Amino acid sequence: MIFEGLPNLRPNETTTGSGCILSPPLLKSFTYSELEQATMNFSSQNLIGEGGFGYVYMGFIDEQTLSAASPESGMAVAVKKLSPTGTQGHEQWLTELGNLGRLRHRNLVKLFGYCSEGEDRLLVYEYLSKGSLQDLLFKDCSPPLSWETRVGIAIDTARVLSFLHELGLILRDIKSANILLDSDFNAKLSDLGYAIEGPTGDQSYVLTRVFGTEGYTDPQYLATGMLNTKCDVYSFGVVLLELLSGRQAVCETAAGIMEFLVDRAKPYLGDKRLLSRIMDTKLNGTYSKREAYGVAVIALQCVSEDKVRPSMAEVLSALKRLRLLSGSHASPSGVPSSSVGFKVDRPWLPSPSLDSVSSQRSIFPLCLSGFSSPRHVPSSPSNGPPFSLSSQSDGPPFSLRELRRQLFPRQERGSSERPIFPALASTLSPSDLPLSFLGSQSNASGPVSPSSDVPQVKSSKYNNKYPLKGALWNSY
Repeated sequence: MIFEGLPNLRPNETTTGSGCILSPPLLKSFTYSELEQATMNFSSQNLIGEGGFGYVYMGFIDEQTLSAASPESGMAVAVKKLSPTGTQGHEQWLTELGNLGRLRHRNLVKLFGYCSEGEDRLLVYEYLSKGSLQDLLFKDCSPPLSWETRVGIAIDTARVLSFLHELGLILRDIKSANILLDSDFNAKLSDLGYAIEGPTGDQSYVLTRVFGTEGYTDPQYLATGMLNTKCDVYSFGVVLLELLSGRQAVCETAAGIMEFLVDRAKPYLGDKRLLSRIMDTKLNGTYSKREAYGVAVIALQCVSEDKVRPSMAEVLSALKRLRLLSGSHASPSGVPSSSVGFKVDRPWLPSPSLDSVSSQRSIFPLCLSGFSSPRHVPSSPSNGPPFSLSSQSDGPPFSLRELRRQLFPRQERGSSERPIFPALASTLSPSDLPLSFLGSQSNASGPVSPSSDVPQVKSSKYNNKYPLKGALWNSY
């Protein structure tokens, strides 16, 4: 029985939030010959991605029967073929199958079925035409992602992570390469092969072998092996920084030193006078200043120490609250925002090419030696007149204290305070709640032992009909 021995999902067996648990899983068991036919015998012309896990091919199946079909009449799917010598083994394949097979959520990649014959292990997913967030942010795409689209992607990702955490799952490998986009730029999370069950009962963490991707992994988890949902929150905070800055989680300087985005960006996040220096220059200033600063504050909270880090449900509530406060709505990618922006001066990092850095490494067990991250703290005025960001279309002037009060309502808990987010933006009045400042994080660098694998993408003759934007299928 293919699903025998898989851990039970919590807290229920039907629906929770905006997703549901299928019991039993509604998946098709494909034969190997069916998938050979769907992919033209795994032709190199259909190869759309490869990585340490194996290969991904474009295939075509009938939308109703899920049987193999021709490109003219069938529905495009992505067929992931596991390599026997790859970084993902049968255990991760089975975990991915079990999780995606039983879960349905609008922001989860849909799994149609699987094949397990002999040594062959394959999974069949929906095809997402816009590719990965990694490619759209870091490769030369025209037009670039608009600010409104980026915020929408952040909300979509926070929504599905909140759903998964509610079920007791910890993903351990949240990164922009694993966030895929459909034709309408709706974000869908992929790669649940390293997800594990989180702490239960009175436990606050589980001890586990450290897995993660360089630059995204919580340094506290790296150092101790103690895992809880807050580790995923840290990784999501790094993705927020990538959305803000258009820079990768790790980049290599001209001197050959690996620099971590968290360390580089953190000094700029708490001061709106400096925030413009880290904003993605491809936005050309067409973004809401209020909303950008709000996202920066949320990102800072996510990458702070574990004890002051919010839950994903709280982060989702904050992002929704921010959107309500800013009064912004999503627009098609590349369409300028109606908000009045400001010019980005003195970019703080050169824009690296995706092929020249090693931030998107295949997930491997991380050892505790190797890299350290240089520290860079820019000079910033400690005294001076209050700084107000205001424009006719960007709302009234706002201060750091005011925005924090609106995004992070707080409630006293003995001698310490922790951010409490209301379930809905209207349930609490921020002006009625006490405020304490955000906690700070210790050195965010994490020594890791990376893989040298960098996924490559080959062209497909179906690219005109089903456009690809770079190495998207390594995410599956």
